[in-house]
Amino acid sequence: MKVLHLIGGGDTGGAKTHVISLLAGLKDRVSTTLVSFREGGFSEEARAAGLDVRVITGRFFGVVRQIAALAEGYDVLHCHGARGNFMGWFVKKRVQKPVITTVHSDYRLDYMGRPLAYLTYGLINRFALRRLDAYIGVSDIMAGTLIRRGFPAESTYTIYNGLEFREDEETPDKSGLAAKFGLSYAEGDVFAGIAARFDPVKDLPTLIRAAANLKERCPRLRFLIAGDGKQANALRRLAAELDAPVVFVGWLSDTADFFRLLDINLLTSRFETFSYVLTEGARAGCATVASEVGGAPLLIDHGVNGFLFPFKDARKLAEYIQRLYDDPALRAGMGRKLREKVRTQFSIEATVQTQTAIYQSVLRRRARTKIKRDGLTICGAYGMNNAGDDAILEAILLEIRQEDPDVPVRILSRSPPMTRLAFRERCFHSFHLFALFRALGKSRVFLCGGGTLIQDGTSRRSLWFYLFTIWLARKRGCRVAMLGCGVGPVQTPFNRRLTARVLSRNVEVITLREEVSRRELDKLGVKIPKILLSADPALILEPEESEKVDSLLLKQGVPLGGRYIGFALRDWPGLSQKLPEIVTAVEYAYSEYGLTAVFIPVERRKDIQPGERAAALVACPCHVLRETGSARLTIGLLSRMEMVVAMRLHALIFASGQGLPMVGLPYTDKVSAFMDYMGQRLYTPLKDVTASRLIRHIDSAMALQGNRKARLDAVATLREREKINREVLAELLKI
Repeated sequence: MKVLHLIGGGDTGGAKTHVISLLAGLKDRVSTTLVSFREGGFSEEARAAGLDVRVITGRFFGVVRQIAALAEGYDVLHCHGARGNFMGWFVKKRVQKPVITTVHSDYRLDYMGRPLAYLTYGLINRFALRRLDAYIGVSDIMAGTLIRRGFPAESTYTIYNGLEFREDEETPDKSGLAAKFGLSYAEGDVFAGIAARFDPVKDLPTLIRAAANLKERCPRLRFLIAGDGKQANALRRLAAELDAPVVFVGWLSDTADFFRLLDINLLTSRFETFSYVLTEGARAGCATVASEVGGAPLLIDHGVNGFLFPFKDARKLAEYIQRLYDDPALRAGMGRKLREKVRTQFSIEATVQTQTAIYQSVLRRRARTKIKRDGLTICGAYGMNNAGDDAILEAILLEIRQEDPDVPVRILSRSPPMTRLAFRERCFHSFHLFALFRALGKSRVFLCGGGTLIQDGTSRRSLWFYLFTIWLARKRGCRVAMLGCGVGPVQTPFNRRLTARVLSRNVEVITLREEVSRRELDKLGVKIPKILLSADPALILEPEESEKVDSLLLKQGVPLGGRYIGFALRDWPGLSQKLPEIVTAVEYAYSEYGLTAVFIPVERRKDIQPGERAAALVACPCHVLRETGSARLTIGLLSRMEMVVAMRLHALIFASGQGLPMVGLPYTDKVSAFMDYMGQRLYTPLKDVTASRLIRHIDSAMALQGNRKARLDAVATLREREKINREVLAELLKI
């Protein structure tokens, strides 16, 4: 594979470091040539790193012709920055090669405070960006920003700035390092600092205000600012006015010793993609406080390996700096944890592997045989902020990508922007019938994916909609399947006849997540499609990494290491009357077993309020989570419970996947059907719940805690059955 990189050549900071270190790491895997449009420090440093650098200058169209001629010998053109993007777009029109770009920063903020540059380079860059083939954001936040602005989700990738790590790092000599910067050092001094260009986007005034705020409270704390720029004089004036204990150490071409001197690394930016100063500080073992912007939350798990503060909040920044200043053990522990995370997840080796995989993906997709019908359209209850439905979709996509990583996928969603952002696939609104008609004409397979979609218990219009999509998909020539579904109840005679007719005439295969649904299909008279008993696709998902779960709990005031019982309630007729019974059980679990209740929303839009109403009645300590994040995070949160009591089906599915004791409060037959399918008898329908019954169930569940292996064995059996879903997908995707 041969890749031609295009860059302006005046780049500094993170973009320069990323490109040079990436290309140096790629040398043994990919043949690369770097084209710079000017001679200077960038090209010299690239040559010093052993890169093949060619400087092409001259008139615009002459440069374009030279690049086009050179590009004929390469497989991919890879652009960086405004000039690289614009040149790449012009060259793309002359050569039949994929042209991709790495977006190193928010292109809308690149020329902040420079209106003329924005109206020229900025607008040119925005124009060219829209016309390239694929996009790489240097963090999930940057990639998400592109997707929210309408860039194609399926062609947007993420890469992280990687660093070289040495295992033989020596303990820094603070006295010697301080002397290098003209400073003195005494045992007990604490250095906090930042390395940044002096630009409005870095918001250095917030750091200076925090330093002034801490002057009296932290007498041994010293602030260092490394860098330079157009705001230099204004920043020095502000520091003098506030009498802030700040030392400006100037511009540093090599920041390694600066970070080795620091005890606390700071970032105050109003926007970042994925800042190198965070990973460089982490490599040096610094504790870190960063503004909660850009890629920082993806690196720093708040309260676990660092602190995040709201942008421009000098008071909160000062509070976190003081906590680290006052507690050397906390400071050292956070620095150690962050270094380990960066070493394992953000090394240059990881970056090189990711970049190579992106090149391969772009080339595979370009070479994919053009056929009239390709890919799938997936329909389900997606885009409604429900962790259960999100988990189903995530699991289905995981299995699709394991079978064919490049197959086109189109998803119906009630919130296309949210689904597009979460899953990086093409999405359109569930009720956009023209888009549905067009997508079905391009798709080989229509998948009715997971959940209890075929029922009229909550809405007959919902049933009619899903039956319509199945009928239309078949009329448009798709193979139609229902995957990991629940069925029923279908109550009215008309709906039962309609359901039987549509499914029997249009669906090729149905996989069901429990036995009750198969009996319902038998009663409906649906026998013609192949009907298989499998399991809910969400069972294959694993919880999010523990640091992210810890951080989410700490941010919401839930102490780590406590003993908890999770409650997953949902707003449903009759719940208000049963809340006093549930509250009595909550208080019993606390007094008898020392379990503190945590109310966990599975569907954030609907479940937070029931949790708050219950918590308001509880006379013992409890917590209400208002944020659960992704499906994997929700699974992680539930995994921290010793037991789960749930109305929500997927709370029980997630809990069972972690081998937890569980108590069901079924509000509908699908919940009791799952409990029966799992061989779990600890449930009482919501309408029949009493405090005494619920307490008996809790006692029984606690008595069964030692049988975790048996519960995990039951889940392993279900996961084996779930493989039927993947086998069906594999057969459907065959061309």
